[in-house]
Amino acid sequence: MKKKISVLVIDDSALVRNLLSSMINSHEDLEVIGTAPDPLIAREMIRRLNPDVLTLDIEMPKMDGLEFLEKLMRLRPMPVIMISTLTEKSAEATMEALALGAIDFVSKPKVDVASELQSYSEEIAHKIRMAASAQVKRPTAVPTDMNQITSSASGINRIYSTEKLIIVGSSTGGTEALKDFLVNLPPDMPGILIAQHMPETFTKSFANRLNSLCKISVKEAQGGERILPGHVFIAPGHSHLLLKRSGANYVTELSQSEPVNRHRPSVDVLFRSAATYAGKNAIGIILTGMGKDGAAGMLEMRKAGAYNFAQDEASCVVFGMPKAAIEIGATDEVVPLKNMASRVLAKLSNFGMDKMSVRI
Repeated sequence: MKKKISVLVIDDSALVRNLLSSMINSHEDLEVIGTAPDPLIAREMIRRLNPDVLTLDIEMPKMDGLEFLEKLMRLRPMPVIMISTLTEKSAEATMEALALGAIDFVSKPKVDVASELQSYSEEIAHKIRMAASAQVKRPTAVPTDMNQITSSASGINRIYSTEKLIIVGSSTGGTEALKDFLVNLPPDMPGILIAQHMPETFTKSFANRLNSLCKISVKEAQGGERILPGHVFIAPGHSHLLLKRSGANYVTELSQSEPVNRHRPSVDVLFRSAATYAGKNAIGIILTGMGKDGAAGMLEMRKAGAYNFAQDEASCVVFGMPKAAIEIGATDEVVPLKNMASRVLAKLSNFGMDKMSVRI
């Protein structure tokens, strides 16, 4: 019989502890082996019980969740799912938790909305399973070859910078992967569009955090913006982000049509719009994430002439999305995250000379 995934629930609310335990235990492959009201008690229980996954509340007495997470990931790295309230303050704290090494997060269960509890139970079970199989990574700066990046950047054909676009999709582990990719790009990059699976309360905080760290301008897409070099647009959590044409210009468009692959924003929706409106002028990138969202759309991009990169397994938190794209022949290169910026810049420097005709 297959061993159940063991979970330790850490939350200062007895009601939430009991509710999460009941939900998790309702799944045959999951088992709550303990609950703790604060990190100090949790610390001893981790030593004694050795759980596979933790769920961790952000706001707790004695030691807040972020302080505890920082110590945990430094001394005993393990899969952690953060439990966050849907507020702007909590969104910022959640972004910090992901930067510290948490695998993913879910909102606090709405105990007064019985109709939502079943879907919440399925969501947290899905994320616990994913966390148990994820590669836990200590929060370290991704090393990059700055000489290579500088050389590649200096070789970009500026004539093409207003025509070319970079289209990116990511999910679990993607917030940090996107940061590691974007911080290494020069300010005059072609426009970049990103679909990252994330609730709407969090995408604005995520964009603001990236904007504070990057040389290029990063914002949550509003729809109708002209896509200019040096600008990054992140899909808001409530809508699909699409690329469109308006005369000679590329523009953003938002849509609240039905979720695709259970997601809105969906990577497939963004990639398909890039295949239609950008074709060979696009570079596609698929980063760490659970599932297969983006694979089919990336294949359409490649057939339309785009050049596509996938993050390699060793540097992914979850290899699902890149793996799905690679398996169906949607990618041209499989690249470690630390080399992604330099490889994209090198490809941009060749635009206009190879006409994107070379396939690997």
